[in-house]
Amino acid sequence: MGAAAGEVRLRNLEERGALTVIDAVTVLWMPHAPRPRVGQLRSRTGQGARRGAVLGGLVGALVLVPVAGAAAGAGVGALAGRLRHTGIDTAFLEEIKARLAPGTSALLVLSQDADLEAIKPFLERGRSRGDVTLMHALLSEDAPDTLREVLGSMPVSEE
Repeated sequence: MGAAAGEVRLRNLEERGALTVIDAVTVLWMPHAPRPRVGQLRSRTGQGARRGAVLGGLVGALVLVPVAGAAAGAGVGALAGRLRHTGIDTAFLEEIKARLAPGTSALLVLSQDADLEAIKPFLERGRSRGDVTLMHALLSEDAPDTLREVLGSMPVSEE
């Protein structure tokens, strides 16, 4: 349930102008469930107008379409190859995939203009309880468009 708490923190940071959220999703994977639930966050402030479900597509490519994706050559390595100019590499994708497992939750955020000094105290509170792991990648400016293009061309799960 850490993603829900993270969503509250993220909205507070966004309202304070500490970052602009381009896209954000929560991932909740209940124990023994065959797949996670992915939810798109909505901005209450109107800041950082969302450009689409880029991160939802990324979660889908990593954990929701493993069989169809592998058959279509869209494994993590192939996906990383298609995203190589964005700042996302194989190791980063593999770590996300490994952390998205039954009994976990995640808050994935694509942002810009982040004020790390304002964000750091929010992250540290979660880390002290052991419920937060920060993973980040510095992305190229055209990364959201590239992600949307690559993920939009991937097969959709038939389940």
